[in-house]
Amino acid sequence: MVTVDRVQTGLRIERDVLKVLKALAEYLDLSLGDLVEGIALHAFEGKAPFTPETLAKIGQLKDVYGLTLTAADAHTLDEKR
Repeated sequence: MVTVDRVQTGLRIERDVLKVLKALAEYLDLSLGDLVEGIALHAFEGKAPFTPETLAKIGQLKDVYGLTLTAADAHTLDEKR
């Protein structure tokens, strides 16, 4: 185990993305913070964070929560006012 120093943050995130992340964290028996850390650490090294089985579950969760955004949308989002 590696000891880390965590901080509380006020992260703003798209509503349906958050719903899918929270459901995925529950499915994987992780906290939301642990899931996001894992995704970020994998991304920082150019590694895929999910197995094919987990990607299939993510697809199901996206359908359940109506998430239609894709990676192509990542830098084109405009916040509703």
